[in-house]
Amino acid sequence: MAKKLVIKVTAGADAPERCSQAFTVAAVAVASGVDVSLWLTGESAWFALPGRAAEFELPHAAPLPDLIDSILAGGRLTLCTQCAARREITEKDVIEGVRIAGAQVFVQEALADDTQALVY
Repeated sequence: MAKKLVIKVTAGADAPERCSQAFTVAAVAVASGVDVSLWLTGESAWFALPGRAAEFELPHAAPLPDLIDSILAGGRLTLCTQCAARREITEKDVIEGVRIAGAQVFVQEALADDTQALVY
């Protein structure tokens, strides 16, 4: 089993099941002791902002704010640099614990030894 898991979520409210799956897998992996890095790209970028996750609803799914709290408690949550710029999101806008980083960092994380990368 990979010791590290890098997950890129590209979906937001536009594809709620895919979005929820990414956050759920990340939170379960963190709870299982896996080193997790979840990347917010595309429409999921909005969930880096305070209050936005609370607006997300999907029947029979864990609340997105709870999943984000779990991920931040033991993993990393990163907002894509370009995705942030396109939405005029800056580091002062995001919830505490979210970093903004670009493709170079994503590639570095995804290609590290003992790492599994997933894209949703």
